Amino acid sequence: MAAWAESPRPSALRPGGVCQSTARLDGKVALITGANSGIGKETALDLASRGARVILACRDVEKGDGAATEIRTRVGGAKVEVRELDLADTCSIRAFAQRFLREVDHLHILVNNAGIMMCPYMKTVDGFEMHIGVNHLGHFLLTYLLIGLLKRSAPSRIVVVSSLAHNFGWIRFHDLHSQGSYNSGLAYCQSKLANVLFTRELARRLHGSNVTVNSVHPGTVRSELMRHSTAMSLLFAVFPMFLKTPKEGAQTSVYCAVAEELQSISGKHFSDCAPAFVAPQGRNEETARTLWDVSCELLGIEWD
Repeated sequence: MAAWAESPRPSALRPGGVCQSTARLDGKVALITGANSGIGKETALDLASRGARVILACRDVEKGDGAATEIRTRVGGAKVEVRELDLADTCSIRAFAQRFLREVDHLHILVNNAGIMMCPYMKTVDGFEMHIGVNHLGHFLLTYLLIGLLKRSAPSRIVVVSSLAHNFGWIRFHDLHSQGSYNSGLAYCQSKLANVLFTRELARRLHGSNVTVNSVHPGTVRSELMRHSTAMSLLFAVFPMFLKTPKEGAQTSVYCAVAEELQSISGKHFSDCAPAFVAPQGRNEETARTLWDVSCELLGIEWD
């Protein structure tokens, strides 16, 4: 682990893996979405401590600046930047990528971390249901726009933050945007399953490119992600010992971004810094290909 802090020690009630890699990232560039708080900020802190130039892509630039200041305070000489990115608006995603490609020569690590969880029914600027729009389609488009740079910077890695919730998700192609009926929990689970399917299909398409992509379950983490779920907030207010801290939750993202033994591993799912179970619906190649095609159609892109 980095020298700036002790390794996280998960309690017996919330066991979790710890990234043991001491890999340095000097000269490397990392981009993390939703890095102004929670596991995104902790991931940024760790990668910055290893010498990487870390770019925080945040919807709220003011909060992003606060996170960057904290990281610079905790890590002497940290190279941290903040850029505006709203994953609920494809115009914002395209503008972000256009500027990024103009100003940044390399990209070695992309962490698709930002997410929405169990929010009331809302739509993105482009009319997508918010969970599938932000958690899946927003990151799908961002990755598409940056994949050329990732290939030119190879070896490079993509980390997709999914969830154990993918086990309870189904891709409802007949009502992807929950217009017929809406349940915030089911919408969230569908988007997390989409993350796993995207990871597996992207890995297949990137075979031989020296760009790897893996998905992660960070664990149940004490973060702003729960702000829309009254039931979960109450449950963990009563039983806080079952929650991971953001630092503990970030360990698997960091592991997939830096661990030497994962250099050629792609298309897998990890939890607690170890391979994790993927639900049968997350291993369905036909569903993965169909979701890929539907995503491209919705976003108006061709990604062969």
